[in-house]
Amino acid sequence: MAELVDMAHCNTSLVAEWLIDGARSAAEADDVLAELCDRLTACGIPLWRVGVFVRTLHPQIMGRRFLWRRERGVEIRTAPYEMLDTDEFRDSPVTRVSTTGQSLRRQLADPNCPMDFAVLHDLREEGATDYLVSPLVFTDGTVHIATWTTQQPDGFTPEQLAGIEAIIRPLARVAEVRVLRRTAANLLDTYVGNHAGERILAGRIRRGDTEAIDAAIWFSDMRGSTMLAELLPPQGFIDLLNRYFDCQIPTILDHGGEVLKFMGDGLLAIFPIGDAAESEVCGRTLSAARIACANIEGLAAPELLANADRPRFGLALHLGRVLYGNIGSAGRLDFTCIGPAVNLAARIEKLAGKLGHAILASREFADCCGADLARIGSFRLSGFAARQTVYGPAEKSSPAGP
Repeated sequence: MAELVDMAHCNTSLVAEWLIDGARSAAEADDVLAELCDRLTACGIPLWRVGVFVRTLHPQIMGRRFLWRRERGVEIRTAPYEMLDTDEFRDSPVTRVSTTGQSLRRQLADPNCPMDFAVLHDLREEGATDYLVSPLVFTDGTVHIATWTTQQPDGFTPEQLAGIEAIIRPLARVAEVRVLRRTAANLLDTYVGNHAGERILAGRIRRGDTEAIDAAIWFSDMRGSTMLAELLPPQGFIDLLNRYFDCQIPTILDHGGEVLKFMGDGLLAIFPIGDAAESEVCGRTLSAARIACANIEGLAAPELLANADRPRFGLALHLGRVLYGNIGSAGRLDFTCIGPAVNLAARIEKLAGKLGHAILASREFADCCGADLARIGSFRLSGFAARQTVYGPAEKSSPAGP
């Protein structure tokens, strides 16, 4: 920020121009806020605390707050949807300005200042003298928030307030662009997975745009789901499915995997080999499988179900090469993986159900895991001419089958 030294007497129009140009010198959203505050301070606006609150489109996060303090820099916090039901949020300046679309100012240095929000008491105790809440209106009409606080005696001057107001609209445009890109990333991450989302955002969107990669393949299914769906009310069955997937997905992600597809109660995931050793990736995959199996064994059955009807789990693990990319029709694509290796994993998962095993692995996968997997037997699988040897966790398996 060396150039800011020469801006000590600048007009905030230069800050507005920087925002209109996209704040391109700031790589991340928190960098935008930090540099904005530095530039405004260099223009003579004595900022002490500046916050930006933006709503987002995310299944778990209602919004994000960026808070800059002169002595601390920028901190980022996320707000869950549950916050919408709290008195603290309903009775906050953020909610007031979001609803009215009008700025709100409280001159805390004035003893007669109305203290109608809980946050005002905290700010005054910390030495704040003026508090301004500005609406950031996006092009779709939604209202997001910026707050400006100073400790300058007697608060902001009229000139300083005018300087802040001059950059509100350009700031709203920059915030909207950054929010839209993050929203796109959130949605892609939620619906197609992190790595696939990155590829799509990077422009890998043409039909047939695929690459061959080596990966450990995870193909799982809930046993007896048809009966469960008949025994439970619709919402109860959906709740059970969500809890069932919660037993798998976090541990898949924690162990370096990527969830590609849900097929009813089935799940397809991959653990890309990349630069890692196959044995290391397969070891992580097997560890995730054991954790998921234990989670599902501990899953509480709905009250309407007998213990014998509790959810059960079948999982196939395989190691092979897959085609990873865009597949579908011209107007509707799916970012997934296909190939004989995926087909074999699907067949092994069906075999696991017939044999009554929770986890089965292919010979290719077992070869990378050594003594962690024991031979179950050799079987004919639909679509494959050669018999396939399958393995199970060593502590629970014994040789079986021809």
